Amino acid sequence: MIVRSFKDIEGTDRHVKAASGTWESKRIVLAKERVGFSLHETTLYAGTETSMWYANHIEAVLCVEGEAELTNDETGEKHWIAPGTMYLLNGHEKHTLRPKTDFRCVCVFNPPVTGREDHDENGIYPLLTEDGTDAPQA
Repeated sequence: MIVRSFKDIEGTDRHVKAASGTWESKRIVLAKERVGFSLHETTLYAGTETSMWYANHIEAVLCVEGEAELTNDETGEKHWIAPGTMYLLNGHEKHTLRPKTDFRCVCVFNPPVTGREDHDENGIYPLLTEDGTDAPQA
């Protein structure tokens, strides 16, 4: 059994701040726990824009605080995301999030992330393995 709080991981290597400066993530469950998913609390900052494409992962996102506009970059469709709203990127959709206020969400990734990932120039998380080697990309 693992019991861990977000407070426990503040300031550790599980507390990741994006190189872009648009978000930070507290990664409470990672690939090394070997449970088949990772679990994160992510905050995207008000007034920013983050384009993402999880070509190698499926992500479910549950908003717990704040509001943001989510755009499906492939279709142009826009959604307003507020507390209690979930979105699931089950088709590896390219998307952009524009938070109106600081936007805090709980995210689940499959396959799980290792904690070392950051978005590349295309908004993709690389598919990393726990042993530190890169896996083939999508």
